Amino acid sequence: MITSEEIATVVHLDLRAGAAELDAAPVLRAKVARQLGLAGLPEPDHPLFLVVDTPAGLTDHQRQYELITAYRAIGEVRILVLLVGSAPGSYAGEDEAFQPDRRLLRPALLRGSGIALLWAGDLRSARTALEQPAPDDPEALAVLVDLLSVPDVFLRVLDDLGSLPDAVAAPGVRLLEQDLPPEVRDRAWRDALTRFAGEDGIAGEDGAGVPDLPVTAWSGVDLPEPLRGLVAGRGGQDQRHRVTGGVADDAYRACADALADAEDAQAGLRSLPGLLSGARREAFEADLDQARRALDGYRDLVGTALRSGGSGAATSAAEAADRLAALGLRVPSADGVGERIGEGLREYAGKLLGQGLALRAVARRFTGLAGRVEPVPGSALLPRLADHSADAVARHTVTGGGVAVPGGLVAPVAAVAGLLGALWQGPLAALAVVVPLVFIAVAVVGAARLRGAGRPGRWAMGPRVAAAGGAVAGVVVAYAAGPPLWLSTAGLLVGLGVAVETTRRLWGESADFWAGGHGTAALRRALDGLDGLLAEAVREHWAAEERLYCADAARSVAGMLRATAAAADAEAVPEPERPAVAETTGAEPAAEDDWLTSASALETDAFGTADDEDTDWASAYAWEDGPSWDEPAGTRSGARPADPLADRTAGVPRWLDRESGEGGPELVATLAGDLTDAALVAMAPYWGAVERGQAGTLAVGRTETRVRELLATARHHLQRNGVLAPPPFAAAHRTRTTSANLLGTDPHRVAELVGAEADRRIVVQLSSPEQGALLSRDPAAAVWIRFAPEAVRGEVENAWRTSGSGQPEEALWTASGRYAGLIRLTPLRMGVVDTVRSRQSPESDRPDAVDAVDAVDAYGRGDAYGRQDAYEPGDPYGRQDAYERGDGEHW
Repeated sequence: MITSEEIATVVHLDLRAGAAELDAAPVLRAKVARQLGLAGLPEPDHPLFLVVDTPAGLTDHQRQYELITAYRAIGEVRILVLLVGSAPGSYAGEDEAFQPDRRLLRPALLRGSGIALLWAGDLRSARTALEQPAPDDPEALAVLVDLLSVPDVFLRVLDDLGSLPDAVAAPGVRLLEQDLPPEVRDRAWRDALTRFAGEDGIAGEDGAGVPDLPVTAWSGVDLPEPLRGLVAGRGGQDQRHRVTGGVADDAYRACADALADAEDAQAGLRSLPGLLSGARREAFEADLDQARRALDGYRDLVGTALRSGGSGAATSAAEAADRLAALGLRVPSADGVGERIGEGLREYAGKLLGQGLALRAVARRFTGLAGRVEPVPGSALLPRLADHSADAVARHTVTGGGVAVPGGLVAPVAAVAGLLGALWQGPLAALAVVVPLVFIAVAVVGAARLRGAGRPGRWAMGPRVAAAGGAVAGVVVAYAAGPPLWLSTAGLLVGLGVAVETTRRLWGESADFWAGGHGTAALRRALDGLDGLLAEAVREHWAAEERLYCADAARSVAGMLRATAAAADAEAVPEPERPAVAETTGAEPAAEDDWLTSASALETDAFGTADDEDTDWASAYAWEDGPSWDEPAGTRSGARPADPLADRTAGVPRWLDRESGEGGPELVATLAGDLTDAALVAMAPYWGAVERGQAGTLAVGRTETRVRELLATARHHLQRNGVLAPPPFAAAHRTRTTSANLLGTDPHRVAELVGAEADRRIVVQLSSPEQGALLSRDPAAAVWIRFAPEAVRGEVENAWRTSGSGQPEEALWTASGRYAGLIRLTPLRMGVVDTVRSRQSPESDRPDAVDAVDAVDAYGRGDAYGRQDAYEPGDPYGRQDAYERGDGEHW
């Protein structure tokens, strides 16, 4: 059986006028191809034809039906003929007396399997008895054709008609249409496109924009494993980059040992022997010079390593690793890290898009990923060498780098020491200068040892002044208090001890400050910086080729996403503002009209205009001055009100209830999610190009084309099926929200209508009074079809359970999200349908011309009503002898 998923569209043909043009198979195939091409659909394997005709046209258009039934296709061709109007001659005159012959004549070629007739004698679209619309009222016919064009409904009606006698029935319908007004749908569509594309960031020259997050704040934990290893792995931060005993390790050890000797000499200089003798300063300066020379040597080796890696494409990862190995450096192994890069990029894009990020935001993330994962060539690190040289250390020393100048609590301590040593009276008061002399002597000797130190040479000025002041204060206290001799002696000894310890600390701090000013600490920082730079250079060579490939692919993905966003922006531009397209000639289809900028063809205030009637065939019935295959333009009855702002229900069939919502809170988000699904489907072939390393301009262009096609498909789906029904490319795992959140309508109305009892008189029979006499009187013979959108199935079934009503059997859940309701198929009485066989005239100029038919009763009688001569010269179809009395052959 043909499933609805295999059906792309229902092909529409109207034979009420202009049927003579369809006189050959190529013409029919070209018309079908044009209709499918405008909808962006391929040739179907199982074509479905919905043919609109009149009862008289069944025999007049036999040539066309022969072409349709013989349409070449891989699978089965199914045809549903919608007959509109009563059979000509049914009325004898104004007295409404019936003619004795009211049969429906059907060509024998329409009696095969997969073919059925649906006879709507009068569309009964009048809402009051005063209204007199035509039997083929365009407003009502447009809705009925649109309903039967839903593949699910088409197949169900066709199958149910096949179970009835002669596969012919008269329809009765009651419909509920839930949709959005055109302006609301237009606004929601454009808002969804804008949200889907995203806003432009602060673009650079390449238009890439800035990353959403700072690079320093991005840990990469949200990346898939194949990408996380490339960003955060880099061979491991704790792995040694220098081979023990190698050239680089020896140079590093030599510099580190020289610095250790200089630091030992500095420790000797800061002791009291270093204050008393100048040899320790000379040893420190010699060791410091040796450390500087060793640092310059290690710096040269680091520069060589940076240049050995190379920066051009000609230098392979293997060559760079060999050069680094010759310098005693170890590049970490990168086995297995390059696998599944394309898969990781695809997973990352799907994850970000699944989170609801706009295309341009995702593109910025991929640009940031490329910057994080791309290896930095050694040549790019060379300028940083200047920050770790001996000259830089000298400049750092000149600017005053090093330990802080001594100070703090030294002066108060010196004052206390001077006071304790000056508690003397009389001639012994001269001993008060002993403590200040200690400070003065140490200052003089220290200045001599640290000659050339500049301001640090005056390091003891504060303690000297404080000691002298304390001595004066001590003498004053002694004369005032008169302390005993032993107390004065004890104070002098304590003061001397405090003075010696204070001056020793002052010397040590001053020596450290002087040594730091000569670059000991700066040389240590320079060595650590050089080693860190070398380690970074080695890590940048880890998986260099894989990371470079990943960075290029990520930038390609970012470009593809920006191109997709540009396509969405172009789709969001209103039709009058879009760039003019080249005119089409020949058999090329005209540009697709922008249905979003105009009212729906199925609404009463939609005065459509189009250059080609095939652009939207359903709207042809609703155009007042549009192309008519039934009669010349301007002669049709049932015209619209002159005021386009008149009541929308004025031309709406009485069997149709329209409920227009204003859009729910999740309308734009749902449409944006549909667009995201479309983008993911369009990108699917692109990821194969990424994995093959062919994600270039051609692949991006092809993906952009596929995106544009799917955007057009999404727009066409929204037009034909409404918002409720998910598009064909929607992800299976997405749960669509309720109709209240999408349309702002009540799903209980759908549940109430679809679950209504079959015997309730809510269905309007689309039959004229004279046709009603031809219908079967058996109520059990009618076939009921209950249908509702699949998108609201859960809500409807829940409403049925809540209300306690039983769930109707065999309810049809359709892919379209606009219509719900009931269809009743009432068979005709026995003998109403006659099958006729065409008979070819040998004198005809055309081999397919038909000059006569034989009437064959479906029950084997020559006359459907038991008469000997069913066709008198006054043929009810207005021909002299349209149906010659043949030899009595029956079907």
